[in-house]
Amino acid sequence: MDAAVLEQMLDEIFDHAVVHHGYTSYMRDYEVIVYVTADPRTDVAPGCLRYLFRCCVEARCESSVLPETWRVSLNDRLIDHETGVDLDGYVWGLKWHSLYPGAKVLPESEATRRWAQALGIDFHEVRIETNAHRITLLFSDLQVSEVPDGYASFPTE
Repeated sequence: MDAAVLEQMLDEIFDHAVVHHGYTSYMRDYEVIVYVTADPRTDVAPGCLRYLFRCCVEARCESSVLPETWRVSLNDRLIDHETGVDLDGYVWGLKWHSLYPGAKVLPESEATRRWAQALGIDFHEVRIETNAHRITLLFSDLQVSEVPDGYASFPTE
């Protein structure tokens, strides 16, 4: 996969909403489900796209929420939007994260070279940043597809 094409695919989801991320049920590929919307004047219906990072040999996820915010966000009422909306702290219960500052392709690294040599296929490294997580993935290919109804929960309107 060409790095420029990969970068363009990632640019298309900038500032939309991540509603799910994690390894697939067969545990080889990593998926990021993105809820995409358009200006209502375009008549383009909102929906979800599945970004499937194939042959993902490494996935790291860390919180980008500051410790001061975490400290005031420990109340379990914050994991439900209805019970947490009037509390101080980060409301985890929105069930989505803004894809901002966004996703980018990282430069070739020792890890991408090592995996490419070991398996005989190209590897890439991507960092996906939301308002709550930093996800770094090491993978061989990216496939994007529409998500069938019922596959992932959508953010509340």
